[in-house]
This record gives sequence, structure tokens and C-alpha cells, in this order.
Amino acid sequence: MKRKHKLYSNPKKPFDKLRIDEEKKITEEFGLKNKKEIWKAAAKVKLVREKARKLIKSSPEKQKVLFDQLREIGIKADSLTDAFALDTKNYLERRLQTVVFKKKLANTIKEARQKIVHRKVLVDGKVLNKPSYLVPVELENKITIKEKQKPQFKKEVSENKIEAES
Repeated sequence: MKRKHKLYSNPKKPFDKLRIDEEKKITEEFGLKNKKEIWKAAAKVKLVREKARKLIKSSPEKQKVLFDQLREIGIKADSLTDAFALDTKNYLERRLQTVVFKKKLANTIKEARQKIVHRKVLVDGKVLNKPSYLVPVELENKITIKEKQKPQFKKEVSENKIEAES
């Protein structure tokens, strides 16, 4: 079995007041469970920047592949400068939790997370229970909430009682 490696790196200065305050604001704004989710998003953005850095001297066709990948997940990037200007907030806005809240399928960002974790959110007819899922642009309009089904058992029991009484 292959060992899983961490998908993020811890901050260099663990007690940096400015960083802690900024992370707290981001955690509240996007309804994140913990700061590890911020660090994972920052690592993903860092990977995109590294790819863009490697593509500086390459042909426009190779650069276009990166831009298409970013456009597919909903991040607008038409040039390398746009790829370098990416921020963790841009990345966090594409998470399923944030998209559910922005589409007004939940009243608060925390409620959106709870609905997702409790398997009440459907994306293209499939249940997703990961709030960190990056929603592609094509699936953004296919996000729905499960409809509550009325239990059939109660109707059958009440009908049987009526038949028994008569």
C-alpha cells in the first residue's frame, strides 16, 4: 500500500498574528471546518503557479491547456499573469459548500456545509458529501437539494385502521 503524503504544508511561523487573523476571517467567510482546509487550498494555488512558471518559455498551445483547465473549474485565466494572480479566495469560491450558499440553497455557509455532509445535496443527480469538491462550471447549474419524501408507512397504517373499524 502506498503511503499518502500531506496535501499541504504548515505555516513557517506558527504564531504570526497577522496570518492567524487573516485565516480566521477566511474561515468565517467560507465556513471552513479548520485552517487545514485553507492550507490545502493554498497548496493547490501554489501548484497552479508552479505550472504557470514552467510554461513561461513554452508555446502558447501548452499555455492554453493550463488556461482551459482553470476555466473548466471556473477560474478566469487568459494569460500567465492571471494564473500568477490567483489567490486562495479565488480557489475557495469554487468549492461545493460556497456554491451551494451562493445559489441560495442554504441560508448560511455553515448550513450549506451541514447539508452537504448529511448527503442532502445532489450534483447532476449524484449525492456528494465533500464540501471541498471543486464544482466545474458545467455542473454549477445542476446542483439541487434532495426533496423530502413523505413516509408511505403512516398512510398504510391509517388506511388499515379505517378498514378495521368499519
